[in-house]
Amino acid sequence: MSKRRKNQRAAETTPKREKVRDIFVPRPFEGLVDEPEWIALRELVPAASAPLRLAPDLVEEFGDRPVTLATVLPMAAPAMTKADGRVFIGLQRHIQSGDVSRDLAEALLCALRTEPGSQVAVPPLPGPGPRLQDVLVDGPLEITMHDGFDFWLDPGATDDPTVQASLERANAAIYPTVRMSAAKAAYWCQVPEKAHVRWVLPEEEDTALDALARLGAAGSLPLGDGTRFAGMFRAHGRLVPVWDLPEQTPAGEWEEPVAEFAKRYAEAVAEGGPLDAAARRARQGLLGRQLTLR
Repeated sequence: MSKRRKNQRAAETTPKREKVRDIFVPRPFEGLVDEPEWIALRELVPAASAPLRLAPDLVEEFGDRPVTLATVLPMAAPAMTKADGRVFIGLQRHIQSGDVSRDLAEALLCALRTEPGSQVAVPPLPGPGPRLQDVLVDGPLEITMHDGFDFWLDPGATDDPTVQASLERANAAIYPTVRMSAAKAAYWCQVPEKAHVRWVLPEEEDTALDALARLGAAGSLPLGDGTRFAGMFRAHGRLVPVWDLPEQTPAGEWEEPVAEFAKRYAEAVAEGGPLDAAARRARQGLLGRQLTLR
């Protein structure tokens, strides 16, 4: 039999692999009560965690296993499972599809199907299937901020010098970050030579942009003396304004300025209606300083 015919026959007998088509979803957390906080944990916060509740059908299938949402896991893994049955899901990961919600749901399902304590294998492109909104009982996130990644580890794990060294390297990369109480999904962080406040706005993008434009036209975008409205970026269908702040001023002293800005912003949102000429110019200026994160 010729080589060509052998290859042809092999192709006929080998089942075809279905090609997984990736689809981009611009608002993967749409419909979740704390959509802005999900976005903030994915894009702004280095080390935080929150407990999640499995949907009733998953509890029936896998038991009421404790599930923890983590900003990031070791080696940016999508999921891990502990020997006692606990499951961790990582928001920030290296490989992902165009639908973050589908990725997270698949990571959770893969972890639940994995023997406790074993490594979790998660496909890079999960294909059609349940999304985050389908596998969880939705509700406000009970967020715990962490100074380091010790919450990854079981008691006694740092007795291993290799684990301790790895943990120290991970912790060294964390910028100090504080969750603000003055506005939901607003976070202060300190980077070399400056500090920022970044706030994931809850409104639709056009509504938020118009409100910021009104404030820009009125000259009331800064948080106070020594601050600067640095611009904004788009993340998962929401706007995230960013302010530059003096490095030496601690996070707690920005609670009142953020609360005052939140009040001005809410009033600008409530105003509605067409923008005047000054606000339209301000809007164009804001668009010119906007970045998009995918």
